[in-house]
Amino acid sequence: MQNGAHGVAKEQPRLTLYIILTTAFLSLCFLLSLSSSFHSSPPYSGSNGIRPDPRLFPSSSKIAADTSPPSVAYLISGSSGDSRRILRLLFAAYHPRNRYLLHLDSLATQSERDRLALTVGDVPIFRAARNVDVVGRPDFAYRRGSSPMASTLHGASILLRLSGAWDWFVDLSVDEYPLVTQDELLHILSYLPKDLNFVNHTSYIGWKESRRLKPVIVDPGLYLVEKTDMFFASQKRELPKAFKLFSGPSFSILSRSFIEHCVLGTDNFPRTLLMYLSNTPASLSNYFPTILCNSNLFKKTIINNNLLYQASNDTSKERRHQLDSKEFTEMVESGAAFARVSTFDDAVLDRIDHELLGRAHGEVVPGGWCLGDSGDNRSLCSVWGDSGILRPGSGSERLERRIVELLSNDWFRLHQCIAE
Repeated sequence: MQNGAHGVAKEQPRLTLYIILTTAFLSLCFLLSLSSSFHSSPPYSGSNGIRPDPRLFPSSSKIAADTSPPSVAYLISGSSGDSRRILRLLFAAYHPRNRYLLHLDSLATQSERDRLALTVGDVPIFRAARNVDVVGRPDFAYRRGSSPMASTLHGASILLRLSGAWDWFVDLSVDEYPLVTQDELLHILSYLPKDLNFVNHTSYIGWKESRRLKPVIVDPGLYLVEKTDMFFASQKRELPKAFKLFSGPSFSILSRSFIEHCVLGTDNFPRTLLMYLSNTPASLSNYFPTILCNSNLFKKTIINNNLLYQASNDTSKERRHQLDSKEFTEMVESGAAFARVSTFDDAVLDRIDHELLGRAHGEVVPGGWCLGDSGDNRSLCSVWGDSGILRPGSGSERLERRIVELLSNDWFRLHQCIAE
């Protein structure tokens, strides 16, 4: 009798693990169905077949199609109460050539999501360019777990469906902010191969093995509506031997060809890795670097720098603070295209707008497409022309120096996917 009881107890952990993995697999199937179809409710623009204003995209433009500036697809995400920050980020990173998808997760109310769409629809240049959409049916994303990865892939698949014209994909949260204008960014990107991927990565796992990779979890964000605690199994699993894991910050600048490989490609490894990471506490920080570095097609295209500035005290418990002149200068001279601003107060963002972007409150950043008169009371961008005309400023010089440093002396090849 005791032996029978002992046998049942011994089988109980295996049964628990089996239930966890089965639940996660079913959640993953649900995730894949989201990624493969367009599930946002009809956005205010982009789905009604109305063409953009021809003044922004003249058919008789003197700029040949093969030499026209590139474009970037932005997924801008936030949660409840983040509408104002999403709009500010949209204005700061706006250009008519780019594509924008705004996502308020399911913690936000539907009325907040509707107000965001209405506000965006009231901006004349957004209506003219028809390049800003709002996700109508949101995802739920924990900071940990696999739901952030699901939300990013869902957003990328929608952007692929919305437009075939963009060249790079950037997943921006409200904790990031541009340090260069889009004219400056697109100007520098126009000189680079369109298959480059800017991703911080390392194969050194260290203490993360036990805390971020070996635990087995079920992320309730994949199958529950309300926020609840993440489920951790008592067992832990070994690291994979069929491929090498790489990790890095979740922020990256990814090529369209790589995004298509992850979402639409015939290679099964992105889906295999998706299944493996669906039970991992930190999925998004491992997903893209691991695919890149395990692919013979893409591992030569990766630059081990994501062009993001992060303050050295960004991990402090202080939520908002002002940068002193030395710190602000250090951020600017870093040559980064974006900065993590989760600990910056509004005064820092105002200074970035004024000194780096030339952006007035409630306005988009002026670019070569803006034809308004500076002496007029109206915005410079209330009158627009060819979006293919770029007028880069000093920010392009800083970004150029950063890119040249990364590409010189084979630095980027010596730091690609190093197995440690």
